[in-house]
Amino acid sequence: MRPFHLAFPVDNLEKTREFYTNVLGCKVGRSSGKWVDFDMYGHQVVAHLVSKLATVQTNTVDGDEVPSSHFGVILEMADWQILSQRLKDSNMDFIIDPHIRFKGEAGEQATMFFLDPCGNALEFKSFRNDNKIFSKD
Repeated sequence: MRPFHLAFPVDNLEKTREFYTNVLGCKVGRSSGKWVDFDMYGHQVVAHLVSKLATVQTNTVDGDEVPSSHFGVILEMADWQILSQRLKDSNMDFIIDPHIRFKGEAGEQATMFFLDPCGNALEFKSFRNDNKIFSKD
């Protein structure tokens, strides 16, 4: 699989750099005074400095109010559990606490949502069966 690229807005590059490196464990790539590249599990995510951030909208999914604009990585279950524990240990204020969604269904997955320091919503998840990531049944 090829890495994806995602750019997202932030209003504080230093807080963003600290969070993505120290909390999420991302490595820093190239950067300038207006943007920072991060290596997020082999994917290139780029924080771009902006003067104003948009308000997050939500949708209801399996009983949770999910931020409609969010990003993250589908991890192996062991990596998801390690990250979940690291975030709990750092007293992360979760939007949606780590839990199992769609239990017993094809799309059963462990999921968690939280905000970065600039209010961007992130979801990290792990499927019970990676072959069912795109399955309809």
